[in-house]
Amino acid sequence: MSHGFDIASDLICEGIVGDGCGGGRLFMVEQNILKAYDPMTKNSRILLKDIQKPLSISKKACIVTVVCEEETIEFDLSEMSRVDYSKIVL
Repeated sequence: MSHGFDIASDLICEGIVGDGCGGGRLFMVEQNILKAYDPMTKNSRILLKDIQKPLSISKKACIVTVVCEEETIEFDLSEMSRVDYSKIVL
């Protein structure tokens, strides 16, 4: 347990300090909402709503990835928005 959260849960991950955005924060999906929790201030922030059937969450650099039954969602912490691959030009 860390800060009252079970970080062994598949729906909670910890941001590593020095690994891009959100270091030291906890990221979680609760009641279909992606949230960030700052243990220093004890404040939570809603990042994304309407997450359907989440299975797991992970974070690498500035990207929080939520794997759901029917889709994989990537949220870019540097942009504070969901990654929309339809707008990426190759």
